[in-house]
Amino acid sequence: MRAISQEVLGGPGVLTVVELDRPALGPTDVLVRVHAAGVNPTDWLHRKTGLYLGAPPFVVGWDVSGVVEAVGEGVTRHKTGDEVFGMLDYPRGAGAYAEYVAAPSRNFARKPVGIDHVQAAALPVAALTAWQALVDTADVQPGQRVLVHAAAGGVGHLAVQIAKARGAHVIGTASAPKHDFVRGLGADEVVDYTHTDFAETVRDVDVVLDAVGGDYGPRSLRTLRPGGILVAIVFSQVEHMKSAAKEHGVRLEYLTVEADHAGMTAIAELVDKGLLRAEIDGVLPLEQAAEAHRRGETRRTAGKLVLVVTE
Repeated sequence: MRAISQEVLGGPGVLTVVELDRPALGPTDVLVRVHAAGVNPTDWLHRKTGLYLGAPPFVVGWDVSGVVEAVGEGVTRHKTGDEVFGMLDYPRGAGAYAEYVAAPSRNFARKPVGIDHVQAAALPVAALTAWQALVDTADVQPGQRVLVHAAAGGVGHLAVQIAKARGAHVIGTASAPKHDFVRGLGADEVVDYTHTDFAETVRDVDVVLDAVGGDYGPRSLRTLRPGGILVAIVFSQVEHMKSAAKEHGVRLEYLTVEADHAGMTAIAELVDKGLLRAEIDGVLPLEQAAEAHRRGETRRTAGKLVLVVTE
């Protein structure tokens, strides 16, 4: 099968097209023929550092949408021919930049019928991150004030929609050219972080989702009401943040996304209801994975980049 692999750590240029054996199908696994694979910041992080994957060679990528080719022993949830989407085991189960993947059947849910594989592949990692942060961790309730940083980004633009679907008042941070886009997602307020200090203008927030890191976490603590919660998906200034959160009387949680059938099913239901959509910034063939990484690393995209693997 065709796949994108790398022999060394480094820049986008280390990504090359290779031929690999199809992954082995184990008990409770499904073998999925990949039609599209989403591209996420964690992909280029692992390309550069290896992080949890160790030394190359390896195939990066966790977002998958495709068709079930075969099912392993004991699988009852999916059948051959089902259209599914989901996330490979994160962080060690990478391999989405390939024609086939094998993973536990419960990593996948039925693909919403109203969207294609490109749209579906853009959702799993980013939407699950937003869902697990805002619903599973923060339990956002109607009428609460939710601050979403990087609201035009991959996670952020989906978090805005999920928070609105929960009945929240949503405030997003984004550069001025992206304000109309963020408002179109349902945000009630948008703050231009390039000219305005959100920590000076936003108050009485119940929930903050920090996808930026750096000084955004400490500054965000000042926006929270007593008893509020900051959920960070970028792990920075951890020890300082823990003590600062305690001083402010707020809760701090650091989140790493996990494969989650229930979460994927809930996301599919929001899509089916017209309450959630992935904005696609660009679609490229699998062979242009390096170019997708170059574009993504500019941090100028709005929404998601997707690789088409099988037409």
